[in-house]
Amino acid sequence: MNDEERLALRTELATMRTSGARRQDLSQHACKRLFFDFGIRPSMATVRDLTQTGSASDIPKDIDAFWARIRSASRVRIEGGALPEGLQERAGELLGQLFQEAQRFAIQSLEAERHAAKDDVDAALSRLRDAEVRCATVDEALCRSEARAEAALARNSALEIELGSFRGRELEAQNGLQASIHRLESEHAALTQRLETEQTANAALRDRVDALNTELRHNTEHYAQQIKDAISEAERRVKPMLVELDSLRGMAATYQAGVRQASQKEFDFIQQLSIAKARADRLELRIREQSDEIDALALERDALLGQSGMSENVARLICAMIEEGRLSTQEIRALGTDIDGFVAVPAHCPTCVTGEPELAQHGDEFELSCPDCDRSSGAASSRLLAVARFHSANMVDASEQTER
Repeated sequence: MNDEERLALRTELATMRTSGARRQDLSQHACKRLFFDFGIRPSMATVRDLTQTGSASDIPKDIDAFWARIRSASRVRIEGGALPEGLQERAGELLGQLFQEAQRFAIQSLEAERHAAKDDVDAALSRLRDAEVRCATVDEALCRSEARAEAALARNSALEIELGSFRGRELEAQNGLQASIHRLESEHAALTQRLETEQTANAALRDRVDALNTELRHNTEHYAQQIKDAISEAERRVKPMLVELDSLRGMAATYQAGVRQASQKEFDFIQQLSIAKARADRLELRIREQSDEIDALALERDALLGQSGMSENVARLICAMIEEGRLSTQEIRALGTDIDGFVAVPAHCPTCVTGEPELAQHGDEFELSCPDCDRSSGAASSRLLAVARFHSANMVDASEQTER
C-alpha cells in the first residue's frame, strides 16, 4: 500500500468517525479494507495508525472479532459431486478446521514478528532520542564555545592595543627617568659637597641630641609599660567574646556546608572563565610590576631631592624640637632648607581647628596659611621656618620686628 492509498483510507475512516461511527466499526472497516482490498494482514500498529483511536488492548480485540467473522463466514457446505450429505458437512467442517489451524499458526508467527518488530522499533527510538539529546548537547556546547572564543578574541585585541599604548608611555617614562637620574646625580654631588661643610655645624648639636635620646628612651619605656597594661585589659575583655565567637563558628560551619555545594557549581563555571582571563591577568601583572618600578623610582627621586643626604632620625628630632619650641628663629634660619624634605604640613589650624592649612611657594620663599581664618606664617626662607612660624604666633611677631 502506497502513500496515496494510505491517505485515501485515512480520509474514508475520518469521514466515518465524523458521521458517528464507533471504534469497533472503524477497526472492522480498516481490517476489511486491508485484508480484502490490499492483501495486507491487519495488525495492531497498522489499524491504530489508520483509525487514530483505540488503546493497545482494544484494537487486538477488534482484530480478533474480525477474524471470528471471517471464520464463521468460511464454514460452507461442500456440495456437488457424488458425496453423501453427511460427508459433505464433515468435509466442510474439516476445511474450516484446516483454515482455523492455518490462521492460528499465522497469528502465532505474526505475534512473534510483531514483538520482534516492536523491540526493534523501541531500540531504534531509544537510540534516536539519545542521539537527539547528544546532538542538542553538542550544539549548545558549540554555541557556548564560539561565544567564549569571540569574547576572548575581542578581549585579546583590546589588550594588544592597550599594551601597545602602554609600551609607548613606558618608553617616554624611561627617557624622562634617565634624564631625571642624570640631574639627580649632579644635584647629589653638589649636596654632598654642601653636606661636608654642614657637618662641622652638626657637631655642636650631637651633644644635645644625646641628651634628648636619653629622655626619649625614658619616655619610650614609660609608654611601653602603659601599652602592656592596655593589652592585658583588652585580653581580659576579649576572652568572653572569643567564647561567643566559637559558638557562632559552629553555627556558621552548618551554614557553610550548604554554601559549599553551591560554591562547587560556581567554581566549575569560574574555572572556565579563569582560562580566558589567565593571559589578561599575566599581561596586567606585568604592567603593574613595571608601573610599580616607575613609581618606586619617582618616590626615591623625590626623597633624595627633599632629604638632601641628612639622617632621617636627626631630621625628625629637629622637627620635634621645633614643635616643642626649643629652637629659636635664628637657629631655624641657620638650618636653611636641609630638612625641608622631612617637614610635614599640619593637618589642622591651631586657631580655628577646622581649617586645613595650605603651603604656598613663591620663588625661594614659603608661606603657610589657613583658608578659613587669617592665621599665616608670613614669607619664610624655608618650609621648616614657615611651619614653625605657623605653630607659634610669637615667633611670627618676633620675626617681623627683626626684619623691621
